[in-house]
Amino acid sequence: MQSSQAPSEGVILDDIDARPGSTASLLRTFIGLYLRRLDGWISASDLVRFAGRLGIPPAQARTGFTRLKQKGLLLAAREGGIGYRLNPAAIPMLERGDRRIFDVRQMAIGDPWCLLSFSIPETRRDLRHRLRRRLQWIGCGMVSPALWICPGYLQDEVEDILAELDARESATLFRTQTPQVAGSLATAVAGWWDLTALRAEHELFQESIVALPDAVSEPFAAYVRLIDAWRVLPYRDPGLPAQLLPPDWPGQRSFDAHARLSAQLAAPAWDFVRATVGLSAD
Repeated sequence: MQSSQAPSEGVILDDIDARPGSTASLLRTFIGLYLRRLDGWISASDLVRFAGRLGIPPAQARTGFTRLKQKGLLLAAREGGIGYRLNPAAIPMLERGDRRIFDVRQMAIGDPWCLLSFSIPETRRDLRHRLRRRLQWIGCGMVSPALWICPGYLQDEVEDILAELDARESATLFRTQTPQVAGSLATAVAGWWDLTALRAEHELFQESIVALPDAVSEPFAAYVRLIDAWRVLPYRDPGLPAQLLPPDWPGQRSFDAHARLSAQLAAPAWDFVRATVGLSAD
């Protein structure tokens, strides 16, 4: 195997800026879903073919592949033909994503919380910005600019972020059962998280599934677009206790819709991928 590009060093591979439904996001979703199951390599022609089933023209798809190489997700690799190999450095990020996307967790009243306090000097304000951005991305709430909170089950992800940013020595983590606040905990939660924006993301997801391709004739396109629309939500929404959220909170409807459609589409979508690349049955 010959690769024209070495694995990226020190690059955060999570393309969190890709807008769901965009070329970059759809290709990223396809790669996350299937490239590991295809032994990490796919021919350029097959990748263009799959992109076409997602409504992406060939020239636009090739530009997308180039951008994913630049992000460090793909490596150009000739293995019996021109193609792409998954960057080994991206696998931990994809595995973390799998746990979030396919194993949705819900916090209950009485479960532990994790608090993160950090002190980063003004000379490293770029690090402060990146840390806050990453904490917000995984669903943490902001108590104050240097104090963040999340369900206890996200502590490992917080630790990973601190390690990746080389910020562990600047931070202290605490575990607590119930934060003691002046008013109600529900009111505090509404201040720590932007529930209005989070509600809008749930509503956008629910609107997007109405426009999915036909599940019978296009299960592959329907499934990839479903996961593409969904995969941001389990990060943005940390799974806060229902008792601390507004009574008409749309989260459960989103979770139920994703679970129902995934159960319907995942197997026929994989059958299509396997048949397209000529892979024998598992």
